[in-house]
Amino acid sequence: MSELTRLTLTAAREGLAQGHFSATELTQAYLDAIEPAGDLNAFVLTTPEKALDMAKASDARLASGEAGPLEGIPLGVKDNYAVDGVRTTAGSNILKHFVPQYESTVTANLWRDGAVMLGKLNQDEFAMGSSTETSAFGATVNPWRREGSSQPLVPGGSSGGSAAAVAAHLCAGAAGTDTGGSIRQPAAFTGTVGIKPTYGRCSRWGIIAYASSLDQAGPIARSVNDAALLLRSMAGHDPKDSTSAKLPVPDYQQAVGASVKGMRIGIPREYRVDGMSDEIAALWDEGAQWLRDAGAEVVEISLPHSKYALPAYYIVALAEASSNLARYDGVRYGERVPGRDIIEMYEKTRASGFGAEVRRRIMIGTYVLSAGYYDAYYVRAQKVRTLIKRDFENAFAAGVDAVLAPATPSPAFGIGEKSGADPVEMYLQDVFTVTLNMAGLPGIAVPAGLSGEGLPLGLQLIGRPFGEEALFSLGQVIEEAAGRFPCPEDWWR
Repeated sequence: MSELTRLTLTAAREGLAQGHFSATELTQAYLDAIEPAGDLNAFVLTTPEKALDMAKASDARLASGEAGPLEGIPLGVKDNYAVDGVRTTAGSNILKHFVPQYESTVTANLWRDGAVMLGKLNQDEFAMGSSTETSAFGATVNPWRREGSSQPLVPGGSSGGSAAAVAAHLCAGAAGTDTGGSIRQPAAFTGTVGIKPTYGRCSRWGIIAYASSLDQAGPIARSVNDAALLLRSMAGHDPKDSTSAKLPVPDYQQAVGASVKGMRIGIPREYRVDGMSDEIAALWDEGAQWLRDAGAEVVEISLPHSKYALPAYYIVALAEASSNLARYDGVRYGERVPGRDIIEMYEKTRASGFGAEVRRRIMIGTYVLSAGYYDAYYVRAQKVRTLIKRDFENAFAAGVDAVLAPATPSPAFGIGEKSGADPVEMYLQDVFTVTLNMAGLPGIAVPAGLSGEGLPLGLQLIGRPFGEEALFSLGQVIEEAAGRFPCPEDWWR
């Protein structure tokens, strides 16, 4: 039944509706695919009994004509989504035995629409990373390899397990989160499609927080249409999340394939940064031509404060992380390391439970919030954030419908190549993605070509607030022009 796992989510949905196979058969095919894929380390926990029970319930609804939009579709869930009764760790030792007794709103929406849960997917610890190397469960391996090489590559991060599982056909789609590029960058590294919706489009309730004003849920899938189907189920207003937008959710699938004639696409001159590879620059130019050929107008724009986005992002995100992670103290839940008094217990618990990258980010965040430095760093970073948002507003006010940019400055790199002594080298991976989170805008990464070494390269489209429909229309143009990029071999089987 391995051919079932090769189907896109859209094709699997049609096959289920037409009775070509059952949800139980589809789910079992994915469970069988996961078992020999341990070398990828994409899943940190599988839930086969739960999956088969959900699949049987889906079969009953399919038979009775009560099928939901995602009925019987097996999905993976990033390990920072709380799932009732299922261990949820956010990739950290400090939560290695945490089993929530509640369900995140996004996963509840997916189960409401009939999706089947295969298990929890690996991630950078507390979503802090761009390679899924900081996970307490070990690094996830990208299913793609350089031509003629067996060197293990990173799948990107922090939703690296989600992207790797989708690319390796271990799930039909996956739920990820994006704080500074954590859906779009791994999608670009694995030849998959990832969308970070507008801040507030999806509820954050029940998602373990990294930076609350930046975090946003979104899907990773194997096609633009698949991503549209998933986002429709994930999105929606939630009264439990005060930042959730009280807006109707469009039928995103209708936007896939819609004409883009007359749309104006901006090319920001500031994104042509030093060090960008020639093949990324050439792909960017080619993507612009594809959109022209589809009837869109491509114009150069200026986003002058983009050059300050990366440092401002790492101040804002780390300050919020310092505040959010203060709750992991060994008192209320999570791991506890005993000490002579409560202060020593705090210190030992946090030193033992948090990995090196998380400790580094907490310390930087605490520093920029401390007396004497708050105005110099945090307040100034928030002012820069306002200017970045204003740059996009000015571009949209001038008639630009979307912005085209690279998703990453390079293809996937080797495990260990950028996780050495200089963390800034890893932080630079987010140079094209963080501006969206700072401005709260939607962005989609679509595979658009292969590097000289045979690795996927992605392009990114940035939209107006709550303008995801335009992104799906434009993303489909790129997908049709470039084609899809399935992983060329199943070396892990």
